[in-house]
Amino acid sequence: MTDAQHVLIVEDEPKIAQLLIDYLHAHHYQTTWLEEGTAVVEWVHENTTDLVLLDLMLPGKDGLQICREIREFSHVPLMIITARVEEIDRILGLEIGADDYICKPFSPREVLSRIRALLRRANFSPQPASASLLRLDTDKFQAHFADHLLDLTPVEFRLLKTLSDQPGIVFSRQQLIDHIYQDHRIVTDRTMDTHIKNLRKKIQEVGGDAEIIRSIYSVGYKFDDSLLS
Repeated sequence: MTDAQHVLIVEDEPKIAQLLIDYLHAHHYQTTWLEEGTAVVEWVHENTTDLVLLDLMLPGKDGLQICREIREFSHVPLMIITARVEEIDRILGLEIGADDYICKPFSPREVLSRIRALLRRANFSPQPASASLLRLDTDKFQAHFADHLLDLTPVEFRLLKTLSDQPGIVFSRQQLIDHIYQDHRIVTDRTMDTHIKNLRKKIQEVGGDAEIIRSIYSVGYKFDDSLLS
């Protein structure tokens, strides 16, 4: 079991939690169960897990807030468990950055299938990179990674340029907003987090390491050029 992947289950209903635990153990996963919300963020800080299975309605701290706080410092795959079907689009959009969701009532088989899909995506191994792999053309608003054109929006291009121009420098969300939106429009921190998530995904899709854009807990983001050497 030493190589078994680990799933953190955050669920306040013991019967549901035990059902998930038993099913995942039967398929050779390790699990940890937390039944209330206040300890979750600290646990993720201090421990390693391959995926978080997070109920929305929890005592102590709700799942929405937990997800937001986890996304400040971690990109661990995160799947929401919810009975609030009508709110899924908002939940998975700008608000919290979850990777997937499953609605109650659910079958353990479907949960397992979704967990496997998320873990396959998370375990994608990027190609090694060198310092010349990232190239930006400011005239054309184009970025290339490993000779692959990144399909970036203008906002994502400006974001990548701002960070990569000063590797190692930590930018707060507000500083990034000020650099990218020069018309001083009102933009929320959550919107910036979504741009970062999309940019990382596009870098990873062409074989790059998404972690070249690192989250600094409670501060913001920085560009880690050590991963390009």
